[in-house]
Amino acid sequence: MATESITYFDQPGKQNTDETLRLAVEAARREGLGTIVVASTTGFTAAKAAEMVQDDDIRLVVIPHQYGFAAECEFDLDLVPDLQEQGHCVHFGTMLFHTDGFYGNNAPTALANILRTFGQGTKVCLEIVLMAADAGLISPEQKVVAVAGTGRGADTAMTATPATTQHLKQLAIHRILCKPMLQ
Repeated sequence: MATESITYFDQPGKQNTDETLRLAVEAARREGLGTIVVASTTGFTAAKAAEMVQDDDIRLVVIPHQYGFAAECEFDLDLVPDLQEQGHCVHFGTMLFHTDGFYGNNAPTALANILRTFGQGTKVCLEIVLMAADAGLISPEQKVVAVAGTGRGADTAMTATPATTQHLKQLAIHRILCKPMLQ
């Protein structure tokens, strides 16, 4: 049986971004994974991740908030063509756990709240993997690393086999690389 440690951060937040990305890139290299799915509200985490993988054959799928989530788009739109030129993609898709008003029931909120018991970053990691798979940007046959955080920056990373929302039961978390301790 293989055993690997999980890094637990004392506090959630942006101060964990560099270490979270280091662990994510290290896992992608070690496991031969070609894609890291990254949540990035403003572009801060996306830009740091792109810098860390610039000499690798690792593609980023960057998932900002969907348009209309906030009054204005918080993501640095000037970063989009730069990321695309580097072979990465940016997807402003519908945030799956924020669709109660659209579907008229509380199932998305209930699922999000259950996932938050493991931490906000865990909820977002699963959400962005589902969003990327629904958009056809990652394949359910392609294990990936997912990176997200609590508020700003990154503090949670995991390896997962993606699934689309139509095949949610096929989504699998393989390893938690890091996450904040919950208070």
